[in-house]
Amino acid sequence: MSASLTAIAEIDCTRSAELCGDGSRPLPDEVLCSPVPLVLRGLVAHWPLVQAARRSARAADSYLRRFYRDATVLGSHRPPGSDGRIFYNDELNGFNFNSQMVRFDQVLDALAAHLDAPAPPTMYVGSTTIDTCLPGLRAENDVNLGARDPLASLWIGNRTRIPAHYDVPDNLACVAAGRRRFTLFPPEQLKNLYVGPLDVTPAGQSVSMVDLHQPDLERYPRFAEALAQAQSAELEAGDAVFIPSMWWHHVEGLEPFNILINYWWRQSPAWMDTPHNALLLGLMTMRDLPPAQRAAWQEIFRHYVFDSDGSEAAHIPPAARGVLAPLDEAGARMLRAQLLNRLNR
Repeated sequence: MSASLTAIAEIDCTRSAELCGDGSRPLPDEVLCSPVPLVLRGLVAHWPLVQAARRSARAADSYLRRFYRDATVLGSHRPPGSDGRIFYNDELNGFNFNSQMVRFDQVLDALAAHLDAPAPPTMYVGSTTIDTCLPGLRAENDVNLGARDPLASLWIGNRTRIPAHYDVPDNLACVAAGRRRFTLFPPEQLKNLYVGPLDVTPAGQSVSMVDLHQPDLERYPRFAEALAQAQSAELEAGDAVFIPSMWWHHVEGLEPFNILINYWWRQSPAWMDTPHNALLLGLMTMRDLPPAQRAAWQEIFRHYVFDSDGSEAAHIPPAARGVLAPLDEAGARMLRAQLLNRLNR
């Protein structure tokens, strides 16, 4: 499927001193603030973990174990011969995998035991904080993001498929072992992705219901338009991809042993809340209004939020602008208190 998709724009980091990724200088803002995805070939090729992985999966396994200190992780498992897709069960009242807390070295043991199996069980550990699971790993394998304070996470497993989903933060995803295929969709393709439940999800974020390997275009006809707008790339150990905030991404592990290290950060202050909370409130308070009232609220949100440039409060003296004043941390605390008070009435 991905062979016919538009390729994600690429930068060869091995030919750029500014993008060599050796940590001597931060990555430039034109990369980390890009409005479109970018593949960064060779960005982390110098990492010792990548060098070990290029020798063999077992060498990468041994390297990781140097940093292990009895941490447990949430491991997901599907039976041997499954297709690797992390998804719902047929009734959408549960999932097609089992999860439990296990020692990280047990995950490595299980992956190692099935490296050569023709039909291994699906094994997957997602979004695990590196500094908790493998303290010291980032001292030797890291990316300089300047003043940004990212959340650095580890993802490890065998041949898995994670359905298309979005993340609120910007994302720099670095392949440290194995190979991964990324298929990305612009935010405006939401209506064509046939997204599942918002509140019951396989891994925290709502996901597309369409199987990218076998899209049922009779059931999901608009997905053809999403595919027409999709971008794709296959990354090897040492490569990275920058995924802007809110871009949908489908991620596949293509080898019996795959490691991804990713960095998440937001271009907004830490005290700003997630817009997802506003979405839930919108569903509760506006979605089921009569059409004319819903249209009126749409105009209010457009005026005060989506088209805001500061002019909407220019006629009000600064000292009297209240919640319309420029937001800071103190203002956010005040708004949160007002909201909680209203919700608890």
